[in-house]
Amino acid sequence: MAYLRVYKPWQMLRRPYRVVGVQPERASTWSLTLEPMGHGGMRFQPGQFAWLTAWRSPFAAHEHPFSLSSSSEQTDKVGFAIKELGDFTATIGELQPGQRVYIDGPYGAFSPDRYADVEHLVLVAGGVGIAPMMSILRTMVDRGDERPVTLLYGSRDWDSIAFRDELAELEGALKLKVVHVLERPPEDWQGEVGFVTDQVLARHLPQGAVRYDVFLCGPLGMLNAVEAALEKLQVPQKRIHLERFDL
Repeated sequence: MAYLRVYKPWQMLRRPYRVVGVQPERASTWSLTLEPMGHGGMRFQPGQFAWLTAWRSPFAAHEHPFSLSSSSEQTDKVGFAIKELGDFTATIGELQPGQRVYIDGPYGAFSPDRYADVEHLVLVAGGVGIAPMMSILRTMVDRGDERPVTLLYGSRDWDSIAFRDELAELEGALKLKVVHVLERPPEDWQGEVGFVTDQVLARHLPQGAVRYDVFLCGPLGMLNAVEAALEKLQVPQKRIHLERFDL
């Protein structure tokens, strides 16, 4: 209790961050960019998350967990992708440049850095579950990582795809294949429709003896369905890694 209520908040108070950018994205999502104030920032692995405190002192115990969306190679700034889903997230767009905030992290084991033998990355995201995937992809660009990547991204419709334009650019910067799966596609849509099912996965998972791991992040219902679909396709459980946005 002393560590949680006294020591950790005191450490956060000594290592504050300032807001340097609040950028609106599609699907009621905000890109929040912070820079360390008077310290060297923090090292993290792509895919990890941190607890964010804004508007209050870290001693107030009002932290909120969010996946880091920035490249882990850029230590001078850290970024989050935050969707408006509740009281706190609805205020993200009101943060102002120069405002002081606090970060507790990084945490989590959801990172391809922990699986160095993976030859092909398969990322499956739904909604704001794209946040840790953006960190993974941006980090791969900064590292010059030439491994192939397949991203299956489930969205409601074409206009609700967060980071849609950047993902198109990343396809040119990486060996990346982006597969959008839309619940309500436009009339001229030629891609996948509905949800990320076993049939959709079977069409896009790497074939042959390629060593690949699957990283899943998104709403709880989607993760449960995709995990069951992967098991149906006989993907070994040890090759499936999940980040559940659920406490």
